[in-house]
Parts: sequence; C-alpha cells; structure tokens
Amino acid sequence: MIAPVLILLVCSIADPVTNCASPAESTQQSDGAAHTTVTGIVRDASGLPVAGASIVIRTGTGFETRTTSGADGRFTVPLSATGDLLVVVRADGFAETRQRFQSGSAAPSVEIVLAPATLAETVTVTASRVEQRTGDIPASVTVLGRETIRQSPAVVADDVLRQVPTFSLFRRTSSLASHPTTQGVSLRGIGPSGVSRTLVLLDGIPFNDPFGGWVYWTRVPLEAIERIEAVEGTTSSLYGNYAMGGVINIVTAPATRRTIELRSQYGTRNSPKIDAVGSDVWGPVRVIADVSAFSTDGYMPVVESERGRVDTRAAVDFTNVNLKLQYDPTARVQAFVRGGYFRENRDNGKVSTIDGTEEANDTRWTSASGGVRVQLPGDSLLQVNAFTDDTRLHSNFLAVPAATPPRSLGRMTLNQTVPVSSAGAGAQWSRAFASHQLVTAGADWRWVDGDSREDGLDAQTGTQVTLKRISGGTQRSLGAFAQDVITPTTNLTLTISARVDGWRNYDAHNLEVNYPSGTPTANNKPTLPDRDDTVVSPRAAARYQIASWLGVWGDLGWGFRAPTLNELYRQFRVGTVLTLANDQLGPERLVGGEAGIRITPGSNLAWRTTWFGNRVRDPVSNVTIATAGANVTQQRQNLGRTRIRGLQTDVDYRLGTSWRLSGAYMFNSARVAEFAANPALVGKYLPQVPRHRGSMQLAYTNPRYVNLAVGFEATGRQFDDDLNERVVPGQTKPGLPGYALLGFTVSRSFGRTFDAFVSAQNLFDEEYFVGTLPTTVGSPRLVSVGVRVRWTGK
Repeated sequence: MIAPVLILLVCSIADPVTNCASPAESTQQSDGAAHTTVTGIVRDASGLPVAGASIVIRTGTGFETRTTSGADGRFTVPLSATGDLLVVVRADGFAETRQRFQSGSAAPSVEIVLAPATLAETVTVTASRVEQRTGDIPASVTVLGRETIRQSPAVVADDVLRQVPTFSLFRRTSSLASHPTTQGVSLRGIGPSGVSRTLVLLDGIPFNDPFGGWVYWTRVPLEAIERIEAVEGTTSSLYGNYAMGGVINIVTAPATRRTIELRSQYGTRNSPKIDAVGSDVWGPVRVIADVSAFSTDGYMPVVESERGRVDTRAAVDFTNVNLKLQYDPTARVQAFVRGGYFRENRDNGKVSTIDGTEEANDTRWTSASGGVRVQLPGDSLLQVNAFTDDTRLHSNFLAVPAATPPRSLGRMTLNQTVPVSSAGAGAQWSRAFASHQLVTAGADWRWVDGDSREDGLDAQTGTQVTLKRISGGTQRSLGAFAQDVITPTTNLTLTISARVDGWRNYDAHNLEVNYPSGTPTANNKPTLPDRDDTVVSPRAAARYQIASWLGVWGDLGWGFRAPTLNELYRQFRVGTVLTLANDQLGPERLVGGEAGIRITPGSNLAWRTTWFGNRVRDPVSNVTIATAGANVTQQRQNLGRTRIRGLQTDVDYRLGTSWRLSGAYMFNSARVAEFAANPALVGKYLPQVPRHRGSMQLAYTNPRYVNLAVGFEATGRQFDDDLNERVVPGQTKPGLPGYALLGFTVSRSFGRTFDAFVSAQNLFDEEYFVGTLPTTVGSPRLVSVGVRVRWTGK
C-alpha cells in the first residue's frame, strides 16, 4: 500500500489538475492544447533497428518527455507542444544523437541513425549524479556497454569487470570459487582487506552487503544490464560511505514491448547456466523481470603438490530473481517498485576428516526498493527512493592442524550465522539555471542491524559445541550533499561539491559463554561503548577543452569510510590464518587527486591518461599479531597511513562499424607510509594490490556473418601478507607471481531471433596463484557453448 499512496501523493503535488491522468488527458486538461503524436525509428549505421534506445523529446521551455524504442526500433510519443522540438537519443555503444524538428498539426515522423560512441561520447549518470557525457566530466570514468558485457566469456560480473585494470577484489579468486566475504571491490588498490572501499549501486540503489560491505557478484543480473559505470576517483562528496575509493553503478535496461530473451549455456566442469529477461509495456505501465541460475562442480583450489585428505572441490550454485514495475502516469512523473530474491550455496574446498562435514556457506537475500522521479514546476527534478534488505549468511570454518602427512587432518572449529536487517532512503533535487549552471542537492539515511551468532567447537573432534558467542550491534548514518556544475564558457567546466556525514554505532555487544554450562568467559561484554563521528567531504574539479580534440582535467577531494559491523564484531578463519574483530576501529579518511588528459584526434580514436595520488589515514587492514608454526593470528587494525599513487591509461580505436580495439594499463604503487604500532610495516606494499595490471580486447561485430571478441588480461606480482614475506613454494621471490589469461567469445546470428555461441575463459588453462597457507590457485579453463533466443511482439 505504501508505493501506490506515495505515487498518488507525488502526482498530486506535481500536477494537481490532472492527478496522474494519462499523458494525453493531462495535456488536454492542463492547457487545452490539441496534442500531436511524434513517431520515429532508431537505426544503426547498417540500417538495423536499435532496441531499448532512450528517447528524450525536449520542448523550447525545457519540458521533457521520455520513452524507449521497441524491439523493432520504433517509438511513439504524445505531445501537446508545437514548434521547435529537440529529440535526444542515447543507446548503449552509440554516440548521443540530437536532432531538431518542427511539430505542427500533422504527426511528425523522425528517423534517427546512430553512430558508434567513442570514450568521450558515452553518457554516464554516476560521476555527478546527473546525466553527462564522459568527455565533459572532470573525472576518470570507465563505461562498459551492453555489447562489451555480452562479448565477454565471463559468467559472473566480477570476471567481466576484470578487463578494467583499476578493478580488483581482495583476492584474485573469481566469485565462482571464493567466499563472499572476500569479494570486496577496490578501485586503484585503495583497500588492503576484504571490505569494499567502493560503493556499488544497482540503478542507484546500494548493492553492497549491509553488514560487511562486500559484494555478491553472483547476484548481478548480467543479461539485464544496459551498462556498468565505474567512477575511479573518490566520490564521498556525493555518495558518502563506501565511495571513498569510487563508485560502480550497474544500470539495467528499460522494459520494451512484449520482449522475452533467453540465454542458455553449458560449460565444462558440469557448469550449466540459464538467464532470462522478459518485459512488456501497457500504456503508462512497464514491467520487466529477470532470472538467472547457475551451478558448477568447481575445481580443486589447492595446488596438487600440497593437497591432502581435507581438500575437495570449491563449487557454487545460485539463483537470482528480480521483478521491476514502472508506472509513468504523466510525462512529468515516473515511479517504480522492485523486488528481488537471491539464493547461493557454496562448497569452499575443504572437508572434515573426522565426520565428513564440508566447509561451506549459504546466503539468502530478500530485497525491495521503490522510488519516484518528478519534474517540478520550473523544470527542476526531484528523485526520491527507499530500500530495504533482509539477509542471512551461514558459514562454517575448518582448521587444518599440523599433521603427517600434511593436510591429512581437518576439523571444524566454528559455525556462524549472520542475520542482518537494513533500510535506507534518499532524496535528490537538481535544477539547471540558464545554460551555464546545474545545481544538485540531496540527503540520505541508512540503518543496519546485525549479529554474528557463533558456535565454537571442541578442539579435538570439532563436533561438540563448547562456546556460544553473539557479537554485533546497530549502525545508523545520515548524510547531506550539494554540488554546483558551472560552465562559464563552452570550453571550461567547474565542479564544486561537499557532503557532511554523521554516523553512530550503538547497542553493541559481545555475549560469550561457555557451553553447556552457560558461564560467561573473560571476553563476555554485554555492552560495548557507543561510537559516533561526523566528517565533511569536499571536492573541487575542473575540465578545460583546449581544442576540439584535446581536453584536460584535474580534481582534489576528501573521502571517508566508517568501519562495518563485520569489521567491528565478526571474526573468521582462512586456512591456518585466524582474523579477529576489533570493536575499537575508527573511520578511514582519504585525501586524493587526479590529473588527466583526453585526446580524440578523430571520431574513431580516443586516448586517455590519468595520474592519481591518494593518501589514506587509518585504513583498516589485517595485521599479524602472533604466529605459532604455520598458525597465524591477525586482527583488524587502523594501519596508520598508506599512500597509493600511479598512472592509468586506456585507448579505444574503431575501424569502420565492425572492428574495435581497446586496451588499458595501470601502474599502482600502494605502500604503508606510517604505522607507529609496528614500524616494520612502513614501506611495505599493501597486500593483494599488484603494481601492474593491463588488458586488451579485440572485437569484430557483423551480425550478417560472425561476432568475435578476444580478451587478454595480465596482472603483476602482488603480496599475500602485510609483512611481504610469504613465498609460494617453488618460487624464490616473496609474493604471488604475475600471470596472463586469454579468453574469447564467438557467436553467429541465425535470423533476428536466434544466436549460437562458444566462449572460453582462461583458454590455455594457466595455473596462477591466489593465496598462500595453503597455496591456492585461480579458476581453470571454462569452455561454454550456448544459445540466445529472442521473442518480440507488437
């Protein structure tokens, strides 16, 4: 009942006369003007229709009407205005096209031909929270379009994103084989632990796990994605917490008329996957649903020379379902509600040699969100959204004591369940003043409540509960921001933004008792001190277009990240390494800047280079506090100061309409600059951050014959521990050696409704290392074959 009431209330405010009548009725009643209908078709350079293109028709007064092209590329828009109108068309992989036309009593028909987009022509909504071309933004922004995503052989989103060198997870392991708590994303190597220093959004709604900040990449609906936008510099001035190291926004495609798309594939290691997206449009109502399901037998993550009786395959199966309902009662009002359900089960590659229990984890996640977008009188724009998540993560952990032969003994040590409830809401207002100023302001609120409920098991067999622990609390945050984008001349853009955030941790506790006696332990703390803090995050940036083919930009900004409930209250084990929580953690703070140059000597070539430098104070890292033989104990601690600086460059070249070559490289030096508690760490490289990363993609697209995409990724040496000392057996230098992977996708269209494809990840089955203690390896070769079928109606 909340969503319909909210929609009616907003409609009444936006247009009290029509109160959300149909577009034709509202126009007639509000001004009495006879309205006309604009029809058109969107095509590419070869004449084929472009489905799902966004069409905006703008009147001379600034009033906008929006729609999308259907499966046949056609669109229809009712209008009451006559005279000079502007149609703006945007579609993934194409440059924005603007065309003016005159609307009179006769219904005009428009034909739009789209040209392929360059790096500078791609539209993003993430960097400034309003629509801008990437070439107009004083920031480093990477956009992966729909075709790039579909050309990737990857079956999960994090493997798609690895072609962006600035992107990395805490460990090199794909989400196909890694525990979800290690899937925190870092851009430019900001993070030395498993939590994300990057905010991930799905259509503008927070996507990170509310308890720990990591990301379930298997929860991303790959086939429903229109594009992925990554802002690689600090964006706390707009988004606050988690955005200290940037933002990744996953934008889904809009609903189209009577469309069903089914992708079915089967891969080696018994790995079937199915994805389906269906949508329809009934007047002002749009509905789109997507479902994906995958399972695999997995692989042995421990190198063969170190395997023992405890080692087995790491495997995963998951199901993800989403339903979105959009209601556009007038041209000025759009509203949506979305619901989702996600289920994931994992085997983590180890088994108890005592009772055969698998080390495993499973997750259940239910989500709901809704929002409205209202064009107010004066042509300002108001957007409001709200969301809620209910999650449950269950994990168990296995210890591998010293034994002869090695890894011949394994026992369970801990059963852990983490139930979490969270909710949030936000509002954003924006307005353009004349043609040289765009002001945006907003506020948001977030509440998270969660516990880590643990059963400690006996040290002999790992089958009896000897300790019970409930550790957790509640976190509440509130933030407000403002931004002004000023264009004093056509060649110069200035951006000034600032945000203030306040958060409070309360109701914290660590209830720990012996079992079955129920006597409290020395660590039993029914109440932990409340913590609160306030931080201001400003940013200033400028872009100057020196010539039509040459632009430069630079920025300076402050960012922050509050410690998560996971870091404060939850402990865990990986192999022989035990990591303890720390309820005394404080926030991380960052000061960073970048300077870049963008060169576009022609419509088919774009080159960009960016220098970046970040200084992080009090970063949370896993610090070694004790060792006993092969057993290591770490604790999360604020690490003093770190310095991350480097250079990234990327190039995009298109030859005609069929060939595209792109490449990117990043050099990254991430070191500890100061740590009074352990001076031995000063000068050490941050763990899990390689100095060199690069990628290259070559694509040939010709639906009449064949589509081919080849991708190459390379990663340099990185360290697996804070001391930079661990050595992979058989190697002489500390750290995890670098590696290179090759993948491809080949597809062939048979008419407009059927495609067949073959793809391969890690084509040459390269064995690359992702961890030590024990030595573990990344995903082996995965070859898949499949089909994509499309049905469209009128």
